[in-house]
Order: sequence, then structure tokens, then C-alpha cells
Amino acid sequence: MYLTSDKKEELFENHGRLKSKNDTGSPESQIALFTFRINHLTLHLKSNKKDHSTRRGLMKMVGKRRRLLDYLYKNDIERYRAVIAELNLRK
Repeated sequence: MYLTSDKKEELFENHGRLKSKNDTGSPESQIALFTFRINHLTLHLKSNKKDHSTRRGLMKMVGKRRRLLDYLYKNDIERYRAVIAELNLRK
């Protein structure tokens, strides 16, 4: 499987707000996890162009990440800018 529990813990440690592997609820760690999954599915869809169910799941994930980014933008603009810079996302 592409996303093991070790990889998840590494993502949460590197991108989470508390910098611990147990910080799974902060928007920063959730955005990092969605970004990893989105990148994986994007690579999958490049080689499997007719996989429409995966494409739908990808669109749902992009929407969830967008909502989390909007939440950060409204509540704490500095954290939003830090996440955008750290994950190389552009609005």
C-alpha cells in the first residue's frame, strides 16, 4: 500500500502544528495528508485515464483540502501562508 502508518506519522510530525505523530486533527496535518494522497492519485490517473471512480474521489479530496485551506485563511492568515509555502501549493 502506498500510505503506511509510518508514512502518516512522518507527515504528521513534519507538517503538524504540534510537531508530534499524534497531531492528526490540526488543519495543517490534514492538508499535508490530503496533498500526499492527491499527488498519488494524480499519478495513478495519468496512466489510467478511464478510471472515473478514482477521478471522483480525487475531486472530493481536492474539495476537502480547499475547505481546510479556506478555514485557515479565514481564521489565521499566517498559518495559511506557512502551509502554502511548506507544501508548495498556490492559490
